[in-house]
Amino acid sequence: MTNKKNLVLSSLLLTAALVLSACATSAKAEEPKDPDTAAPVETPNEEDASEMNIQHDLGEVQVAKNPETVVVFDYGFLDIMDNLDIKITGLPMGNMPSFLEKYKDESVYTNVGTLKEPDFEKIYELQPDVIFISGRAAEAYEELSKIAPTIYMTIDNADYMGSVEKNARLLGELFQKEDEVEQELSKLKDKIEDIQGKVAAQDENALIVLANDGAISSYGRVSRFGIIHNTLGFKEADEHIEGSTHGQSVTYEYILEKNPENLFVVDRAAVVGGEVDASSVMDNDIIKETIAHKNGKIHYLSPEVWYITTGGFTGTTMMLEEVEKALTK
Repeated sequence: MTNKKNLVLSSLLLTAALVLSACATSAKAEEPKDPDTAAPVETPNEEDASEMNIQHDLGEVQVAKNPETVVVFDYGFLDIMDNLDIKITGLPMGNMPSFLEKYKDESVYTNVGTLKEPDFEKIYELQPDVIFISGRAAEAYEELSKIAPTIYMTIDNADYMGSVEKNARLLGELFQKEDEVEQELSKLKDKIEDIQGKVAAQDENALIVLANDGAISSYGRVSRFGIIHNTLGFKEADEHIEGSTHGQSVTYEYILEKNPENLFVVDRAAVVGGEVDASSVMDNDIIKETIAHKNGKIHYLSPEVWYITTGGFTGTTMMLEEVEKALTK
């Protein structure tokens, strides 16, 4: 009798053990729950977290975070990377702005062509992890993509600062420098707000022109120099300027007709080579009749920044400082 009781007891214990084991296995199979929401907690995928899928106007690429061998074909993006202490391997060295001259050292960096014409052989030899390009090198996108993941980044002429923020945050995420990016953007925003207040108080209009070895083009709010109007708030002396990469071709008589209170001048010839500088172009009897000339408000902007290196942190700061200085005249 005793043996029969022991047998029944052993059987019951075994059954209980099997039930508990099954429950434990079931519990392990369930997704972990957030104690506050009772919803499944997403477990990060280490492989996904180490890569970024980047969509841009010319395509889509998968890039590993913190790429080590970097080639860049835009000085604005180089400017951002420089501020973030991102290591650069290759870049074009022609027309390099003075504040980025350290990158002309060919004992440290590889010269990979020009802003418009990449040296594909040299780039291939570098075996880059990523290549950054902008509009000037857009036609080379397909060939560059055969060498390495190539990211096309641009500046929207209608929203300069929006583009700076977007591009900087992309670089910040890719190189895990998000905090540094936000600090730099905050500085720019503070400076912009200060200038906007001063422009509003002055309540004057402006005309922006590019002097190109004697020829003159005007630019409006939706242009490469549009930040003066669409971000900082200067009224347009001409609200009907054609939107064009190269501006609207104009004459001295046109400038006098629009008669701006401020005339902002960018000298392209100074950075690409030319025989006639902008100050000579503006030194004539017709321009002397404008309000801008009479009030000493013809402002010459740095072409190496406004024409070559827009879109970065240091360059944008320099642009803002030049406009701020113009407000004191």
